[in-house]
Amino acid sequence: MTANPASAPIPIPVPAGAVERRERAVRAAIEQGLLGPEQPVVGLLDVTGIRAAAAELRAAFDEVVAPGTPVLHAFAVKAAALVPVLRLLADEGLGCEVASPGELALARAAGLGPGRIVLDSPAKTPAELREALDLAIAVNADNPQELARLDALVNGTRSPLGLRVNPQVGGGSIDALSTATATSKFGVALRDVGARDWVVRAFAQRPWLTRLHAHVGSQGCPLELMVAGVQAAYELAEEINETIGRRQIDTLDIGGGLPVNFTSDEVTPSYHEYARLLKTTVPGLLDGRYGLVTEFGRSLIAKSGVVLARVEYAKSAGGRPIAVTHAGAQLATRTVFAPTSWPLRVATYDAEGRPKPTGPGGPVTQDIAGPCCFAGDLVAENRALPELAAGDHVALLDTGAYYFSNHFAYNSLPRPGVYGYASSNDGVRFAEVRKPQTVAEIVAESGGAEAEGLTAL
Repeated sequence: MTANPASAPIPIPVPAGAVERRERAVRAAIEQGLLGPEQPVVGLLDVTGIRAAAAELRAAFDEVVAPGTPVLHAFAVKAAALVPVLRLLADEGLGCEVASPGELALARAAGLGPGRIVLDSPAKTPAELREALDLAIAVNADNPQELARLDALVNGTRSPLGLRVNPQVGGGSIDALSTATATSKFGVALRDVGARDWVVRAFAQRPWLTRLHAHVGSQGCPLELMVAGVQAAYELAEEINETIGRRQIDTLDIGGGLPVNFTSDEVTPSYHEYARLLKTTVPGLLDGRYGLVTEFGRSLIAKSGVVLARVEYAKSAGGRPIAVTHAGAQLATRTVFAPTSWPLRVATYDAEGRPKPTGPGGPVTQDIAGPCCFAGDLVAENRALPELAAGDHVALLDTGAYYFSNHFAYNSLPRPGVYGYASSNDGVRFAEVRKPQTVAEIVAESGGAEAEGLTAL
């Protein structure tokens, strides 16, 4: 696809006060005892920053869609499966995109009504489908077999129902997050032999099938690729409606996946940039004939999160300093196992939470290690930073998405507490999002009550 001038990068300035709010929150978390020897790692979420991101998303699409167009911005729950976060976003007018019974339960616990929830998953069971239809939740079928299951369940349902297609427009720089490749597991592969004709017939045979869904990918996917996938879905919807002779498809779910800039505090690309490129490339999508659903996740909250960890020990090996902290693969799983795709910025603080100054000799090349018992548990390797000492702190920046709720239970390490913060002239106030996991809870989850189960066989 030819690049459009409208898609040229438009960096958005750091939200007013975001860095200052973060610095104040780090110090306050230490002063107020959220972090210390007994709780050596914690997650912090900037409530003001999350609200600002949600407002920017709404404003970006309000700018390009025809007045009166139904638009649901459904937050991808997998990015932050935490009920208070979902409730905060609901307060900002967003819904939820869920992909499991657990995520559906979280959305409902956050107070989301059925009209603000969309169920997507490539492996829905009959029970999951029945539950969604009983609740009148929107469902996107993934494949012909799932559509056949819906045939037997749809009688009397009020659920908006759609079909996911894979436009097969290609992948981005991270294969695992590219969902529109030739062999992606998601949706009906639109360019496979006979697939497009089958999709048109499927809609013609099912008057209750009124939505079309496409999602190209997330991190590593350029805006042009994302828009190419949306354009393919729009053109298919137009073909289906023309073939059937009525506007059966009334809503397009265009997915989410806006990439996040992990190299600085700048927010780029922006929702405005993406929406304007849609307007330029697929104007018919936004002229009011179709309702819209989006499914953004990481881009809404990544930059509003910080993992803050205490340095337990400072040592060296082979002449290289190593700061051993309590934030490793159990939290930053993708960063540890795929560091080139998921590098994180590291900020350093002293024991009181003040920014760590660089010594007279300048930054020191060092490793930032986690607590997991394998050699590769490094969140930063050979990184030039102020030299860290035991009792100092490190902050992993841009970790609001995935790092708090997708815990990797290696070594039975506990999930840390997560707290939202708001800053004012009166100081920093914290609200508990999730309590720190206890050792007793780890034992219970690991079959503690069934200790004799195997010996009795």
